[in-house]
Amino acid sequence: MRLVQITDCHLLADPKGTSRKGLPLRQLEAVLERVRALGPDALLVTGDVAQDETSAAYRHACRVFSSQGCPWFWIPGNHDQPELMEECHPFHEQLDLGKWQVLLLNSRVSGQPGGELGQEQLQRLALQLEADDRPALIALHHPPLDIGSVWMDAIGLKDRDALWQTLSPYPQVRAMICGHIHQAFAAWQDVVAVYGCPSTSDQFLPKSHEFTIDEAARPGLRVLELRGETLSTWVERVEL
Repeated sequence: MRLVQITDCHLLADPKGTSRKGLPLRQLEAVLERVRALGPDALLVTGDVAQDETSAAYRHACRVFSSQGCPWFWIPGNHDQPELMEECHPFHEQLDLGKWQVLLLNSRVSGQPGGELGQEQLQRLALQLEADDRPALIALHHPPLDIGSVWMDAIGLKDRDALWQTLSPYPQVRAMICGHIHQAFAAWQDVVAVYGCPSTSDQFLPKSHEFTIDEAARPGLRVLELRGETLSTWVERVEL
């Protein structure tokens, strides 16, 4: 089973609208060209699909995601409007991938750059894991641990300690993937691997004290391969 993660597209209603470093829709289309070549079984989009929170931006997203020839799934980020997203394409909380399961969490807090899962969602997560002991991959927008950038760590997942406490009885959780950080990242929290992903648009400079664009880094994606009970993963960058 091959999954591809993309994240933080920051699309605009204007298809020719610009970000700090380029054209978000054109950048996304270039990344998706590489995705098609990789032939994934599913595409996971981990939030901040739109920058301007418009229906038109989500329509652009749905058009290009639906052209991939594989199922695709998304979760909202702090810049998103879930109601507008759901008008285009439904949300899913759990994906059945045969020997694996993927659990999709919503860490968005309305009007806030940081994220929170909340007690109700954490209780639901525990029930899902209690009922299914298959290896689990968890996807959410906000990083569940510090990444080493002062400004970003201040707007990560507020209730990360509660999340890790919820997960502690369930050794089937093998990995977590997140968006929000606009950079490649890999770390461990106990026995759980945590991976961040480059944005399809502008990249953030790792280990920075203040908000800083990484001028040299290119848009990218993360590939996740599930073989038996083993997960392997790598990041690919795309030339524009």
